[in-house]
Amino acid sequence: MKKEESRFADSVLFEGMTSIRACIRAMEDNLHDRRLLRVLYDREKADAKRKELCWLRAMGQKFGFPLEEVSGEYLDSVTVGASHGGIIAECTDRTIPSLSPAALHPDGFYVLIEGIEDPYNFGYAIRSLYACGVDGIVLSPRNWMSAAGVVCRSSAGASELLPMFTCDGVEAAGIFRRLGYRICCAGIRDSVSSFDADLTKPIFLIVGGEKRGISRALLDTADTIVRIDYGREFAGSLSAASAVSMLGYEVLRQNRG
Repeated sequence: MKKEESRFADSVLFEGMTSIRACIRAMEDNLHDRRLLRVLYDREKADAKRKELCWLRAMGQKFGFPLEEVSGEYLDSVTVGASHGGIIAECTDRTIPSLSPAALHPDGFYVLIEGIEDPYNFGYAIRSLYACGVDGIVLSPRNWMSAAGVVCRSSAGASELLPMFTCDGVEAAGIFRRLGYRICCAGIRDSVSSFDADLTKPIFLIVGGEKRGISRALLDTADTIVRIDYGREFAGSLSAASAVSMLGYEVLRQNRG
């Protein structure tokens, strides 16, 4: 498999200190069941990474994972990107539970991203949502968390710090509706501008990918279809990650304070 193609493969290698710190924070806070198995570091960068390695050894003693010295060539051969900085971690898989009403906040902000075609874009979207204060992500049965290392790196660690659930979209909308949530889908037809739409909590926001968008069945569950207005005539569409960012920040703006 070519290295570029491997970004779509299953991955439990977490590259770089930002991703590894997020994994360890999740373990410290018992956010989910992913665990570090071992940390590998480039022996030629050991002096330059002395501070990070000292902290990792302390965490390894606490959580029971070893640090192993390897060559830089080996790290390059097993990683996807070039930004690992000479340190990677091999981790276990993470269990993503089914969506349960008991696990949800009564006055929360949750998002379903349907149809994103690339794990990097998926990670970028999660990064923005984390910054916007989202309470959790609902994943369709086909999602990018199998490429967890790529998603973690592109989300700057946010994917490991957020609650995630799996559920069919229509079923998820029904669960949130029964809890009193407003169901809001991003779209164009019969839509309201995001500047005018009521995006106060509790809200379940559904955003589709650039190619497939949101299914008709899921659109039919919406209380509101919301669009992103442009500042000029533009026949194209924003990337899903950009749309998620703009809508997420509008939710944040309307619920500030």
